[in-house]
Amino acid sequence: MSLKKRYRETIQPKLLKDLSLTNIHQVPKVVKVTVNRGLGEAASNAKSLEASINELATITGQKVVVTRAKKAIAGFKIRQGMPIGCAVTLRGARMYAFLERLINLALPRIRDFRGVSPKSFDGRGNYTLGVREQIIFPEISFDKIDSIRGMDITIVTSARSDEEGRALLREMGMPFRNN
Repeated sequence: MSLKKRYRETIQPKLLKDLSLTNIHQVPKVVKVTVNRGLGEAASNAKSLEASINELATITGQKVVVTRAKKAIAGFKIRQGMPIGCAVTLRGARMYAFLERLINLALPRIRDFRGVSPKSFDGRGNYTLGVREQIIFPEISFDKIDSIRGMDITIVTSARSDEEGRALLREMGMPFRNN
């Protein structure tokens, strides 16, 4: 069963009851997922930016947006408007497909994986997770990458508090650590 179908049929009614909400529209849901990679070395190495764009496009199945420097920082040899990273915003069916792959395939492939931190919420029910290696995704072949790079994955929910967001992600199968 797909994650979206499972959300509609089992997770939504369970959260409605567990969070003692009165209306089905009050139940928290995932609004969007943002996958972001900052590349400090893009200032000196243009190939790293191209490789990152291709990797993120392969992982998410969507076109990648290049993020550019807002200000010049002489200490980092960055001028204004220079490409310094890339990001993808996923919504709808692609978002659910990505979340399903992240939870069921990618996270269990992390070395010494004991669960993700339950403390990475922002106070408004949104969850951010840092991944150190892109090779945990099955779409990325180990032979084709030039170097190991991480990425930040932000899951934006409609939850009003961290507890609601945590309940939603736990029901979706996010493996939180018990500490």
